[in-house]
Amino acid sequence: MNTNARIKGYRIPVAAAAVLALAGLAACGGSGGGGDDDIGTINFYSPETADMTEEIARAFEDQVGGTVNVTYGGTGDIVNRIQAEKSNPKGDVWYGGGGWIPFEFAKAEGFLAPYEPETAKDWEMFEGPIQMHEEEWYWVGADVFTLGITYDSEEWSEDELPQTWEELADPKWAGQFQLPNPAASGTATLFVLSQMLEMGEDEAWEYFDQIVENAQAIPDSGAGPTQAVAQGEAALGVAFEFMPYQLQEQQGATTEFFIPETAPVLVNPITLIADGPNPEGAKKFIDWFLSPEGAQVRADWQYLPTTSEGVDIEIPLTVEEITDHAMDLDLEWTSEKYESARSEWNDRYAN
Repeated sequence: MNTNARIKGYRIPVAAAAVLALAGLAACGGSGGGGDDDIGTINFYSPETADMTEEIARAFEDQVGGTVNVTYGGTGDIVNRIQAEKSNPKGDVWYGGGGWIPFEFAKAEGFLAPYEPETAKDWEMFEGPIQMHEEEWYWVGADVFTLGITYDSEEWSEDELPQTWEELADPKWAGQFQLPNPAASGTATLFVLSQMLEMGEDEAWEYFDQIVENAQAIPDSGAGPTQAVAQGEAALGVAFEFMPYQLQEQQGATTEFFIPETAPVLVNPITLIADGPNPEGAKKFIDWFLSPEGAQVRADWQYLPTTSEGVDIEIPLTVEEITDHAMDLDLEWTSEKYESARSEWNDRYAN
């Protein structure tokens, strides 16, 4: 296989050193506490929050059975690992990566196996403009991520905030907000791609020129702007919804979340890795993961699961409310433009 495999503009170079380093990050699960001893060992790959992912693994063991070994790493590292292991797959399940773009790459490369989970069999493919699962079930949305504006509720009211993304280009917001770096952050890449879709490419780059001029800072971390708002370093930040709510819960911050008139919304998937060592155990894991019991673990971390029935949602948002704001994200176009948009941003604005 070409070690610089490319599909629809998304390239992930396979780095042997990164794969070897990732192998050392594998965290072994416990002995399991559930009642089904036939499940065996499930190898669970994820770039999501380490503590949350570990909690997910332990909850499955306690509620269902088996042993779940968790391997952490960045999204690129996870995909590199799956690619390097293709001739002898070691992973069973992959969850998360900031949306479906890397999953589309992996599907096209033959890394994924289709699976229609029992807990999702009645799902429609689309919830409004939000694609909830891949057409042939190569991935299924576990959570809904919405891009919006984080702010300090003690300093601002909603009617004082930019009501549209275009308003961030107004000189009155100069030096007031932070945006993650699209060359490094998937959060900001989604912002860039969504504005290109809405405005057209030429007009969007003129808009980005003003955004960069107005921004107080452009940190590499997707969570950086939310932290800056919490610390009083910025008035506003571009963020996913769970970021300010996690700071509320974990730090007692007064960060809040606001959705402009339209916003990019996409699902964060879970998938079955092709030819993994324990496909039957992996299917049981995915079924549980999308059940109210599995979804509750993520909801307790301020995520918004696609499964809401029987789940105590910890944040003041619902999928139905978000759908009213959701932009129509063209999956094929977005995948095609993903790498070139990041590259052009870097060429234009990197110091």
